[in-house]
Amino acid sequence: MKAHLKFDIPALTNQLLTDLLQLQEVKFRIVTFGEIEFVENLSTEKLEEITLIFNKFGIEIIENQKTILIQKIKDLIIDMVYDDNTTINIKSSVYLAEKLGHSYGYLSNLFSEITFTSIENFIIMQKIEYTKQLIIKNQLSLTEIAFHLNYSSVAHLSTQFKNTTGITPSAFQRIIKKRRELSTQNIN
Repeated sequence: MKAHLKFDIPALTNQLLTDLLQLQEVKFRIVTFGEIEFVENLSTEKLEEITLIFNKFGIEIIENQKTILIQKIKDLIIDMVYDDNTTINIKSSVYLAEKLGHSYGYLSNLFSEITFTSIENFIIMQKIEYTKQLIIKNQLSLTEIAFHLNYSSVAHLSTQFKNTTGITPSAFQRIIKKRRELSTQNIN
């Protein structure tokens, strides 16, 4: 049996952090997505132990201030793109600047300097990945997906999808449909 899963990344991450830190008997509080505060001082050994455990799950403790800010930018973008409960109708540049308390020019330059890509490109990549997930779930039409992700039109979404993946969303839908048919045939 095959099951398609939808992930609530912030909830999943928060629960994983809670479980891991409770197992280590560490007192902490979750400040926001991607940020925790240890309520008690940790020994160097305990922090190294937690770091090793986190690394097994692809979680990294970041200490460099620029790297922390880059991670906050990524987290806000991911939250902005994947959050089904809110549709942010302001420009991402305004949203990021307001949330992080820095000018967008500074954030954009720092992001490009550290990641070797632009914030705009990162947003597009996240939107295309989410579009793929929504197509795989097969619950929304391309028009609904375009509207949900604040694209001006399906054509705009299709252009960015093709520029990013090399195929159109419709071709991607056909591939997914064919895979489902083949997997159903293999089960029978």
